[in-house]
Amino acid sequence: MAVVIDGKEAAASVIAAVTAATASLERETGVKPGLAVVIVGNDPASHAYVSSKSKMAKQCGFNSIQHSFAEETTQEELEELVAGLNADPAIHGILVQLPLPKHLKAEPVILSISPEKDVDGLHVVNAGKIATGDLETGLISCTPAGAMLLVNRIHGRDLSGLNAVVIGRSNLFGKPMGLLLLAANATVTMAHSRTKDLASVCRNADILVAAVGRPQMVKADWVKPGATVIDVGINRVPAPDKGEGKSRLVGDVSYVDAAEIAGAITPVPGGVGPMTIAMLMANTVIAAYRAAGKTAPRF
Repeated sequence: MAVVIDGKEAAASVIAAVTAATASLERETGVKPGLAVVIVGNDPASHAYVSSKSKMAKQCGFNSIQHSFAEETTQEELEELVAGLNADPAIHGILVQLPLPKHLKAEPVILSISPEKDVDGLHVVNAGKIATGDLETGLISCTPAGAMLLVNRIHGRDLSGLNAVVIGRSNLFGKPMGLLLLAANATVTMAHSRTKDLASVCRNADILVAAVGRPQMVKADWVKPGATVIDVGINRVPAPDKGEGKSRLVGDVSYVDAAEIAGAITPVPGGVGPMTIAMLMANTVIAAYRAAGKTAPRF
């Protein structure tokens, strides 16, 4: 059976390091990391995410501020708020919770955030830094950064000689994940819905990362014996065994079967998920250190 990669435990260790770094920065410079979270509309899932992010920020010792806007907020009002947060020296991280209501365009809002405060790592400047191999001066998108940290726990930071396959080529995850693996010296294949004979491509992977949003698509016979499997999918599927109308969360990997073949595997839930908020906190403290002219910690 595979080693189960415990994302909750890894996230807790990142949060402990962030909390220590926050206390150290405040002690040395008087600067307290400031995180502004912006939410528009009434989406219950978004509100749940935002409240868990705000709670974690307070736990880390940050000054956490939430800006809640009504559903009918205009593009101009939202971008005006971001401009104000960009100019506020007490705010080091700005996060606009996605998705936005349908009448608002997310991309101009993301691009209006100062790259130095873009703790989600979605600005084209930060994406471009990863693409050019600069992992030191930008902010790395949280979910790929978290997934990479889990890979490092199994293989170390140098992935020389290992084949990595990423299924999914989204700007949010697939592309930056592929680039992070490449920067760590892995030989990387980017696979997707148009890849011919996807199963045989996956069978060549020492590190297999699934991020396609299709429940349990990756079967056990896609997995190379002993491979590390990172499952980024979060899919809700019916669970009639739990009662009528009940559901459960599953990943993009058929976990029970794949766990018998893989060397290490992330569960869903409890794998990559907890790492996303942990790396958001890490990015915020990194941004605060840089703003204070200090060398930022590594996580």
